[in-house]
Amino acid sequence: MTGAAQLLVTGLSKRYASRNVLSSIDMAVQSGLVAVLGPNGAGKTTLLRCLATVIQPSDGRILVDGLDPRNEAERIEIRRRLGYLPQELGGGAGANAFDVLDYIAVLKGMRDDRLRRRAVFDSLDRVGLADRAGDRLHDLSAGMRRRLGVAQAILGSPTLLVLDEPAAGLDPDERFRLREIVAARRTNATTLISTHLTDEAAVCDSVMVLSGGSVRFVGTPQRLESVAQGRTWVQPELPPPTVRASWRLADGRYRCLGVAPPHADLIEPTLEDGYLLIQPRPGEAA
Repeated sequence: MTGAAQLLVTGLSKRYASRNVLSSIDMAVQSGLVAVLGPNGAGKTTLLRCLATVIQPSDGRILVDGLDPRNEAERIEIRRRLGYLPQELGGGAGANAFDVLDYIAVLKGMRDDRLRRRAVFDSLDRVGLADRAGDRLHDLSAGMRRRLGVAQAILGSPTLLVLDEPAAGLDPDERFRLREIVAARRTNATTLISTHLTDEAAVCDSVMVLSGGSVRFVGTPQRLESVAQGRTWVQPELPPPTVRASWRLADGRYRCLGVAPPHADLIEPTLEDGYLLIQPRPGEAA
């Protein structure tokens, strides 16, 4: 498969009983890296599970290259084009790393045993697990299982990648390797990555910020960073509770976010500053 998938989402909502988990999500993207950024409980995993055709939305529509997952035949075709990393990696009791990927390869329609085996080992090699192919899942560390999940997602060069918290449990070296793997498919796949880490979002092409199941922001990392321009400063004294957020620095000063006082010592903002400023205050509707 060649060419990044075109993903179109309109009015997507998801309810469980009387609780709204997602409300009227719209999205249109083809190629590149999209970070779905938000705190725990924001609705990130639910959104990605809908996009991965694991669950159906309560309202709205999802199209992947014009294919509608509500149609069974089209849903099967979407899954052939899809690479999905859930939060929890599946696998039967006693399964080894090779077995897990080989099963996914069969589901993706890889019938030729030789070509399928080559594809499985290629994916394992790309995440540094080729020498652990025969290891059972319970013998792998948490970080290795996460890397195996990434190998599962990239198997078969999918044109749509949906990765739910891919950096969870990875050490700095492993996170760097993950960035390399994902970045290498920047033009050949449309990739959505859910995260609550702003440094992961900073290397993406665009960012969607979710809070309480609603979209708070859509744009480039640079634009999110600019939200805090002129609203980030340092001061020597303890700030009043009216500031949006503050914390003490190593030199004893306080870094503050919010409405800067006159003659404030303004500093250049970060993406995290912009992200914190668009989050609703406690008790405020998302």
